[in-house]
Amino acid sequence: MDYKKTLNLPKTDFSMKANLAAREPEIIKFWKELGLYRLACEKNASADEYILHDGPPYANGNIHLGHTLNKVLKDIIVKHRSMKGFNSPYVPGWDCHGQPIEHNVEKSLGDKKASLSKAELRKLCRDYALDFVKKQSDQFERLGVRGDFEEPYLTLKNRYEAVNIEVFGELFERGHIYKGRKPIHWCYHCKTALAEAEIEYFDESSPSIFVKFPLEGGLEVLDKPSLPASILIWTTTPWTLPANVAVAVHPKAAYVAVKLNSEILILAKDLLKSLLEESEIEVISTFSGSDLQTARVKHPFMERISKVVLADFVSLDTGTGVVHIAPGHGQDDYHIGQSYGLETIMPVDEDGFFTDQAGKYKGKHIKEANKEIIADLEASGLLFASKSIDHSYPHCWRCKKPVIFRATEQWFVSMEAAGLREKALLEIDQVDWVPAWSKKRILSMIQERPDWCISRQRSWGVPIPAFFCKSCKKEVITKESIKAVAELFSQKGADSWFLLPAQEILPAGFICPDCGGDEFEKEEDILDVWFESGVSHVAVLKERGDLSWPADLYLEGSDQHRGWFQSSLLTSVGIFEKAPFKTVLTHGFLVDGQGRKMSKSLGNVVDPLEVIKTSGADILRLWVSSADYASDIAISSEILDRISEAYRRIRNTLRFLMGNLYDFEPEKNSLSPKEMSEIDLWALSRLQSLIKTVSEAYEEFKFHMVFHSIYNFCVIELSSFYLDVLKDGLYTLKADSKERRSSQTVLHHILMTLLSLLTPILSFTAEDAWSSLPSTFKSVPSAQLADWPKYRPKLVDLDLEERFKFLFGLRNDVLKTLEEARVDKLIGNSLEAEVKIFADPKTAAKIEPSKDLLTTIFIVSSVKIIVGSDDIGEGAKACEETQGVWIEVARAQGDKCERCWNFKNSVGEDADHPSICSRCLEAIA
Repeated sequence: MDYKKTLNLPKTDFSMKANLAAREPEIIKFWKELGLYRLACEKNASADEYILHDGPPYANGNIHLGHTLNKVLKDIIVKHRSMKGFNSPYVPGWDCHGQPIEHNVEKSLGDKKASLSKAELRKLCRDYALDFVKKQSDQFERLGVRGDFEEPYLTLKNRYEAVNIEVFGELFERGHIYKGRKPIHWCYHCKTALAEAEIEYFDESSPSIFVKFPLEGGLEVLDKPSLPASILIWTTTPWTLPANVAVAVHPKAAYVAVKLNSEILILAKDLLKSLLEESEIEVISTFSGSDLQTARVKHPFMERISKVVLADFVSLDTGTGVVHIAPGHGQDDYHIGQSYGLETIMPVDEDGFFTDQAGKYKGKHIKEANKEIIADLEASGLLFASKSIDHSYPHCWRCKKPVIFRATEQWFVSMEAAGLREKALLEIDQVDWVPAWSKKRILSMIQERPDWCISRQRSWGVPIPAFFCKSCKKEVITKESIKAVAELFSQKGADSWFLLPAQEILPAGFICPDCGGDEFEKEEDILDVWFESGVSHVAVLKERGDLSWPADLYLEGSDQHRGWFQSSLLTSVGIFEKAPFKTVLTHGFLVDGQGRKMSKSLGNVVDPLEVIKTSGADILRLWVSSADYASDIAISSEILDRISEAYRRIRNTLRFLMGNLYDFEPEKNSLSPKEMSEIDLWALSRLQSLIKTVSEAYEEFKFHMVFHSIYNFCVIELSSFYLDVLKDGLYTLKADSKERRSSQTVLHHILMTLLSLLTPILSFTAEDAWSSLPSTFKSVPSAQLADWPKYRPKLVDLDLEERFKFLFGLRNDVLKTLEEARVDKLIGNSLEAEVKIFADPKTAAKIEPSKDLLTTIFIVSSVKIIVGSDDIGEGAKACEETQGVWIEVARAQGDKCERCWNFKNSVGEDADHPSICSRCLEAIA
């Protein structure tokens, strides 16, 4: 008789194949045909809402690994909340306006750009943006992201553009918006103002010069100096000197006048040695910075007297403790200029060239003029020292070139005028920030940020809805004008602003509220793209019927503390005096395996589309879940190899479970806990702990704990123990025996639980397995429509778990002894062994209740327990983990059963089946 045919071997002919990259597109097709997103929303339509509001990525290029991290994190959360029973729709969005898109379009146009009108350029930008919306949408879906990709929100849609106008009008009405002339970051390559969120910092080489400002008098502590005297300043931007109107000293610092050769120099006492350590100097006088306030100095090359002013921001760490003040070229300079009533001179045009206000340097570019200014200072004897230094310098986020501070007429959101800063800080306290340290980050940014510059000198965006009266030249913004523009944009979009004259946009009979004039010009600037994305909580959450305001969660990278988180907070507090989010989750940035930033020049960039093509999206999804996003997240080919191996072990666990349930029908074959064996009850108890741990980790956004908990359960508790010891019974016991059905009942619970716990992360793998399940296992067509597993505390048996914990330690000792016996050629397979356990009475009493399980747990043919230490065999070895126990391995007695491979004395007792043991005889009877 062929006894292999009588074994209950697992069935592996189900469709859960290993080729993820090929299988995943088939699953996506199934989801679309099923209408999965709609079904998930309908399932929980009447339940409590959980709204994750999507921060819109730029519709600019294919997705990268940062997109992958961000979108998969969001998808994990939405799917988990949906399976928990929440109504959790996910509406993806795209930022379709702004400099990044316009820059790429202009770059592709080359010289043709100059011949295009704004309307023509905007059409090209629109086409470009919509093309990448489609590409990125497909790529996000290829990652397994579930959402309303049929109806996403786009910032270029008519209604969204109209909401920008309404929000602008409301903020203006409440006193938050004004137009003023202040220094802002200016990119003279892109010819536009930039917000703080549009600035990146790179190392730059700059001239470091020490310049003498000749003393003109007014310094009482240095009465009638016998030698020429100068205040010594330090700067790394010589080109800003034409705009100088003052020099600043720290009011509480000590300053000295020193004689050096045939002149007197004034500088901070603490910096004297570092600057003049090798020179022969004589200190003439020491005084405080406040004593210098009465002094007057002469500009080194302009016909101008510069004041000496006091400023707390003057640093005493480097330089001379004296800085030159050009209110048009810096925030601190501007504010000190305002407090002292200083003139804001701006001798630099939008292209970075000097105007006639720069005197002899008119027509020179600031970079070119740097060298000339230094040379002229040296020729006049006013250059004390010069060198070159490397330091961190602000660059444009799009063209990656250095920017400057330049005073221009711009539109601003005031942080102070209507109490916006104070209200925003109060609202931050009402929000849950994850991780906790991110709260301090956003607090400090709001506390320190200047007024928000919201105007841009570009074409592709939503225009600022301001008009200018041709008669009195004043800007005109009224409720009537805002309403007219918003209605126009709702119907025809923002392009209409550039196609229609002001009179056709404004209501009939509209006149200037100041002078009664009826002719107007339109503002040419557009809104900051961060303003556009920042109003999404109004344009999306308040406009769509399937969403609600405020959102339960915003989730983006930590750079959005100065970007979207901040613009959303400020626009929301400005209008509603409330934050638009209840929780904000921040993730870190990507680095390679060595902790280096991703860079094409380093060759360490990982393309997610290539990984998907070769390995499948679930590998990337598992990588996302495995990382602690609170800090920087590492990725490399080696890391992905490790993730792939972890994936293989989880997947093989699922395959084993499914393969051993081929003849199991839950309704017909399931046993109650009262009917189960101890080892199965132990597994059921451990499963409850897994459900509890993993569910809490999902709730707290600790996805790395989800990954590690499930992985350890699959590898350590299942594969290395429970499933291993179950094989003999599953394969050899009678198919419908109580013992086998007990194990299958638990395997069924484990399988269905694991599939649900894994669905938010390994969405494709879980779906693949789900599709292979018998119809009796499932009541819904997709794993994503299943309910979240319930934690059942009644199934937790801590005493049993403690007993098995002891048995694990004993098992480890036995396995080590078996391996030594295998090396010594005493045995081959572990079933060839008989294990003798010598134990002291106390330990033997702990083993006794589980004695019938020991052959199963150790996977040997027989186990003998000998109480006491008098009869310990010569070959017995003391255990390492279990105190009071010695183990000896011998060859098992009896013959090998051809069916179960155990060595039993009963083999040969039955004449009809002489090659099998009595247990197997019963199984095939």
